[in-house]
Order: sequence, then structure tokens, then C-alpha cells
Amino acid sequence: MVEKPDVGELTPPDRTLMGPGPSEVHPRVLRAMSTPLVGHLDPSFVEIMNEVQDLLRYTFRTDNQWTIPVSGTGSASMEAAIGNIVEPGDTMLVPTNGYFGGRMESMAERAGGEVVHVDAPWGEPLDPADVADAFDEHQPDVFGFVHAETSTGALQPNVSELTDVAHEHDALVIADTVTSLGGVELKVDEWGIDAAYSGPQKCLSCPPGASPLTLNDRAMDKVLSREEPARSWYLDLSLLEGYWGDERAYHHTAPITNVYAIREALRLVAEEGIENRWERHLSMAGALKSGVEAMGLEMNAADDYWLPSLNAVRVPDGVTDTDVTGYLLDQYDLEIATGLGDLDGDIFRIGCMGYSARAETVSYLLGALGDALSSQGADVDVEAGLAATAAKLGER
Repeated sequence: MVEKPDVGELTPPDRTLMGPGPSEVHPRVLRAMSTPLVGHLDPSFVEIMNEVQDLLRYTFRTDNQWTIPVSGTGSASMEAAIGNIVEPGDTMLVPTNGYFGGRMESMAERAGGEVVHVDAPWGEPLDPADVADAFDEHQPDVFGFVHAETSTGALQPNVSELTDVAHEHDALVIADTVTSLGGVELKVDEWGIDAAYSGPQKCLSCPPGASPLTLNDRAMDKVLSREEPARSWYLDLSLLEGYWGDERAYHHTAPITNVYAIREALRLVAEEGIENRWERHLSMAGALKSGVEAMGLEMNAADDYWLPSLNAVRVPDGVTDTDVTGYLLDQYDLEIATGLGDLDGDIFRIGCMGYSARAETVSYLLGALGDALSSQGADVDVEAGLAATAAKLGER
């Protein structure tokens, strides 16, 4: 006989989330999630769907008709983009300069594509000249790049130069904007990006579950003219068109509460103004960066391509990364993360995203990190770090 489990009330710890995601959820978003459910084809929900699409277009800086929240986490919107655009026999060019370029590769191969690479060291952006050379050599049909590489703390500059190269070769461009949407400058239309996907749990400060995706007409034309269906029924955009397009025909039951959440999160973006939001993230992360460097630590990415929303900080000599992150959880209920892939053990990944990008959280992080490092015997000047952060915050 199966015994009845004895499970108490849900009491997760109250963490300050300063890792690579999720970020802290705005209280208004949490309140939106507690509102009553309606049916996923209810006329009131259809109106909410329209509003979410308009708000996503504003945040992506695009007029794309095909702009939706995919039912799933950011990896679902990633697979929807790659799995629909890449057809069997297509060649996709992907980067090697971070963990998520590798995930692009895996998804493209599962879609039946052949993968070729454009190389750059982990923690550095792609060079447009190297992208041009890769196009000349391989003539890919699709080019994917990571705008904000969560694993390295590097931001890809010169996006328009990359897309120009791709379009000169009649290739489509897919951009990973998971850690940039709503946090750093991103202009899908102006920069010539054909498809972009993101996640809601980072700079939008929204729980995962409904993930932004946008495709322009050129990309959607390729999806709708495929010779064989996408391998995922659930993520097949030619089927989802019936639900998120004009028909509003049943495809699957949308995650209604998550759609409420992303609507409120995007409403906050619009109220703040997208340019103001970019500036806030830059300012708050700049204060964090100044404090970290004044403390005696080094950033992983150079200033020219430092990613404000995800700060990769080198682990100082004599310190074990997991000892520091464990201390922060135990003593401060504060979450930061360690490195991935080639940078495992070498960096801390400190998010400054969405509702977590506030003066009080940045100051709390600096003090707690200084204590954690000092307790591990690191040679850090905590007072100098706190003073530098306070000075930057005082300039706002």
C-alpha cells in the first residue's frame, strides 16, 4: 500500500537573487499571478494576449507581427526559434565563445541541421571579420549568435555588422537575447535581427513559464514554407500561428497565470520606458562593478564588452568558488552562481537584472560578498569596495 505523504506548508527561503537568473520578481508581478483564472480562449484572455504581444513588440523594439510568449521556459523559445527555422539539410553557423552557443549547436543538430562554427575565446565577442570568413567558407543558411552570454559576462557589440554579413549571404539571423531583453540596449528591427528569443526570468523579473519570441516576415516565411513539419508538435510555429494569429484557434492550453505575469512585467517596462530601463541597469551594474574592482577583484570581460546584466567576476587566488557561494546562501540568503563550462571554478556570475537591479540589493551584495571572501582568506579591501559602490550610487 502506498502511504499518504506527510508534506507541510510550502516555506521556501526568502532569498535575495543576484545570480544569472531567476532575478527577484517584482511584487506587482506576484500580485498579478494571484488573480482568477479564465479560459485560454475566453474573450478577456484574447484581449490579454493582444496586450502582451504589443508590449513584447515595444520591448524587443520591433514591428514584427509574429511576436509571442512561448508556453515554456527560455529554452522553449530557443528551441522554437531554432527548431522551426533550421530544416533538415540546412547549415547553421554558431559561435564557440560561450556555453549557450553550444546549446544552439545541440538544438540545430536535433532539427536535422549541419553545424559549423565561428570561433572566439570564452569571454570575448565575435569579430565581424571572423564571421565574414566563416560565411565565405561555409555558406550557412542560418547564423546564430548570443547577444548577452550568460556564461561569460560578455556582451556582443557590432550586432548590425554581424547581421549585414549574414544578409549579404542570404542567411537568416537568430539572436539569443535571454540576458539582454529589457536590460541592455536591444533593437531587433534596426539591427536586422530576423528572429530573437528570450526568457522572462532575467531582466524582466518575471517567473519562467511564458518566454518571448519574435520573428520577422522573412523568417516566418521560411517556417511556413518548410517541406516537412518541425520535429516538435508543441513548438511548431505553423500550428501556433492558429492560436497567436488572427484565428485564436485551440492548439494547447496556455499557461494563463504565466501570461498574466509577463503582461504585468512588460507593463512595468513600458511604464519605466525602455531607454530608462537600459540606463538603470547600466547605472546599477556600474556601481556593482566599481565596488568589485575597488575591492581588488577582476572582471572576466573587458570594459568594451562588459555585460551589465550579468557580471562575471574572477575568483581570487586561494578561494574556492563554491565555498563563497555556499557562505552567501547560509549567512545572507543571497544567491550568486559559479561558472559554467570552460569557466567552471574560475568566475562568480553575479546578476544585476530587473527588480534586483536596485541600490539596496547592489549594496547588500557588495557587503555580503566582501564578508564571504574575507572569511575564506581572500585579500580584498571591503571598505574600499563599499565606498566605491556608494559613490557611484550617489551620482544617480
